[in-house]
Amino acid sequence: MAGTNSERELLTGGPAVILVEPQMGENIGMVARAMANFGLSELRLVNPRDGWPSDKARAVASKADHVIDATRVFDTLEEAIADLQFVYATTARERYGYKPVRSPVVAAQTLQARTIAGEATGILFGRERFGLSNEEVALADEIVTFPVNPAFASLNIAQAVLLMSYEWMKSGMEDLSATAFQPLEQRPADKEQVQGLFDHLEEALDSRGYFRPVAKKPKMVDNLRAVLTRRAFTTQEINVFRGVISSLDRFSRKKPRGSGAPDEVFDARDDEPDAE
Repeated sequence: MAGTNSERELLTGGPAVILVEPQMGENIGMVARAMANFGLSELRLVNPRDGWPSDKARAVASKADHVIDATRVFDTLEEAIADLQFVYATTARERYGYKPVRSPVVAAQTLQARTIAGEATGILFGRERFGLSNEEVALADEIVTFPVNPAFASLNIAQAVLLMSYEWMKSGMEDLSATAFQPLEQRPADKEQVQGLFDHLEEALDSRGYFRPVAKKPKMVDNLRAVLTRRAFTTQEINVFRGVISSLDRFSRKKPRGSGAPDEVFDARDDEPDAE
């Protein structure tokens, strides 16, 4: 292929690119090609419509075989981001007042800095027809929106991935000394831990009749998750929250902690049931 030099070192790594329910193998192949152009190599697919692997994807990937061969498939978005500690969601509309909205330049600089700090990161891209749902955006930490013609704002998946991949590579060529994170004493929580906090809190609130009226529960849950993802939690902070929720589950005002032997429940201090 013109422009490809097999003698040069192949750039890999960077944030994971996560495609949510992509429809066509050709689009996935063009995404893989765009990623390879700018040094990204980890592609994750959530429930691809036409299945995987895909001969059509490989055919249009133009020798980006290292991306195609390493592609991983997941049944749900929650599973696809479970091991990540910071995630951007791409969207054309500023639909989430709770979440910061960044430009591609700022987003790429943030991803570079977090990668240098040892965090696992990712970028979510939605379906060809209507992008990401509000519930899917809620799982991300921040939003990245592209500065496009407001009268013609539609980008296909490969174009969106190409723009972010380009900004990723460009930001790596700049001096990041002013923005690179210092080593963290506390390990950032991954998305599986954050999802565990969501589930734990939702169950605790649901059992106490918090979600009323019932018809508004989905929106209330959506707002709650948006608030809790305004900033990145550390593992220690997740444990603090879950310890608080567990204490509310175990004890009441009439029977406070230390007054008896409550039932065993999750104890966030050691992630094991704790009998006192």
